Amino acid sequence: MTEHEECPSCPRCRAGICEIHRPVVGRREVAVFLVAGVLLLAGVLAGYFTPYPLAGTALLLAAAFISGYGVLKAGFLALIRLRFSIAVLISIAAAGAFLTGNPAEGATVLYLYAIAEFLEEYAAGRAERSIASLLDIAPQTARVRRDGGEVTVPVEDVGVGETVIARPGDTVPLDGIVTAGASSVDQAAITGESVPVAKGVGDGVYAGTRNMEGYLEVRVTKPEEESTIARVVALVAEAQAHTSPTEAFIERFSRYYTPAVILVAALLIVVPPLAFGVPFLEAFYRALILLVIACPCALAISTPVSMVSGITTAAHNGVLIKGRDSLEAVGLARVVVFDKTGTLTAGRLEVDDVISFGVPEAEVLAVAASLDSRSGHPIAEAIRLRAEAEGTVLQDVEEFASITGRGVRGKIDGATYLLGNAALFPELPGGAWWVEYDRLLREGKTVVLAGTDSAVIGLVALSDVIRGDVPETVADLRSRGIRTVMLTGDNERVGEAVARRIGIDECHAGLLPEEKVAMVERLMDRYGLVVMVGDGVNDAPALARANVGVAMGAIGSDVAIEAADIVVMEDDISRVAYLVALSEKTVSVVRQNVVAAIIVKLGIAGLAVLGLVSLWMAVAFGDMGLSLAVIANALRIGRPDAGS
Repeated sequence: MTEHEECPSCPRCRAGICEIHRPVVGRREVAVFLVAGVLLLAGVLAGYFTPYPLAGTALLLAAAFISGYGVLKAGFLALIRLRFSIAVLISIAAAGAFLTGNPAEGATVLYLYAIAEFLEEYAAGRAERSIASLLDIAPQTARVRRDGGEVTVPVEDVGVGETVIARPGDTVPLDGIVTAGASSVDQAAITGESVPVAKGVGDGVYAGTRNMEGYLEVRVTKPEEESTIARVVALVAEAQAHTSPTEAFIERFSRYYTPAVILVAALLIVVPPLAFGVPFLEAFYRALILLVIACPCALAISTPVSMVSGITTAAHNGVLIKGRDSLEAVGLARVVVFDKTGTLTAGRLEVDDVISFGVPEAEVLAVAASLDSRSGHPIAEAIRLRAEAEGTVLQDVEEFASITGRGVRGKIDGATYLLGNAALFPELPGGAWWVEYDRLLREGKTVVLAGTDSAVIGLVALSDVIRGDVPETVADLRSRGIRTVMLTGDNERVGEAVARRIGIDECHAGLLPEEKVAMVERLMDRYGLVVMVGDGVNDAPALARANVGVAMGAIGSDVAIEAADIVVMEDDISRVAYLVALSEKTVSVVRQNVVAAIIVKLGIAGLAVLGLVSLWMAVAFGDMGLSLAVIANALRIGRPDAGS
């Protein structure tokens, strides 16, 4: 056993995709198929074109044993345990062909079935190699600052707290925090972002991301086996162990399917000779064909190979799907629920309108920003940022006082000004300012009044910033026939205003966290499968209750990665539309594969009963050919346009 095999910290070992433990199928199998193929061809030629038919049969037996040893052994062991597996069907069919004087067809059955098995295993291995390729982007060595110098060491020898160096063009070796330098970093391998992200002191960087043009020193925060990319790979590999509802149904179906097929084949041997005078050997041969065509190989692989292809494709595009059941559920769901703050909106107020009455707008903004200069409230911060952007000069404030629940007051250049809500101006008559105030409130905005003891001089309206791609994402979902719902703790007026702006179908406002859970339950009762999208922190209970919980922007949040069923690594709402499109495509491919497998097998089975197909044709078209078609269709999901 090598040192690597004993290493428990290898990310590939922990994910179950280490090539040392699970060699990739390839050269050995190809050699076996070449040798068996030559023997098969030689046996057929010897049987038909030489006076030595026994020599041909011997060659065919050798070809059958070499190519079919695995399935024959599995079939024998299953049969003595009275377990009717696919291997039993193939073994009976091959043995029957030899016993009825059709050795070429018996050998061909085993040879073609072995090739089909190899291709299925190769397809599964292709998905695993796709997962492993995520780990390959992280370098195996790192430049580390030690003893005042710079040394290059294996990444597994770098400890938490040490400083690694990333020069322009380098790939960041380990997760950490930038302690010196500034650059832009390409995070596409992890988050799916196409645009490099600016990084400076205090920003987090991740193993496998590429430093573009600057010099960075990074303090390591996680060892190699706990890096973000290693964890993603482990979770994606783990997701392959979760079966989808469709897979579970096919597995249950197969338990009864194989014994039923054997029973039907037995009846086909007995009934036609007795009822219709069909020769016994011909009836027996037709039964063998039925056994071969009834093998549910294509049906069995139709779902898992599609699901794995979808999961690995999503991982390469910054979406971590933690189970095949979640991928299928998203593809079937007709309702997507969004938490508002932090998901649809940035959770950051921004000044939308500055309206003045009898004074310049600049004066209103100057008064508001000056009075708010001593406050740390989000409203005050938004007003100061707007003033700073417009070059407004703040004035000194004297006799400043805070009025609980209403606002603030103070003197600027000897004049007293007030800033706050309408309760701060109870004695002032309505007028133009009241009309504007009411209009802004109906639009769902937060409105701050600025004025004196005798008049309102202006209004400042603010709203939560809606994320850039939200309207397009919501429109995309609606175009797919998906109902969109928004949950928020804000008041109904604010919630409805945001819903109108972004095109949400249904809004439920004024909800506490436990009320969001209850609302998700009601939506599940009304619509069936429900997908909930949130930030994975303050809406964690609702995410956990939904059929599928999707956490946004969770690249640095261990809590969100653990809590959610699906994790969008970057804070990009358009990834939700991508996820739905990919899931729908995956479900569609699964349905195509299942329907195609059933139709083709039923068609050839009907021809077999009538004696219109041979044994090798049943294997070539009804088993191996169909399996190839199913695999090829499933691998389409991994194409670059998948989910677009």
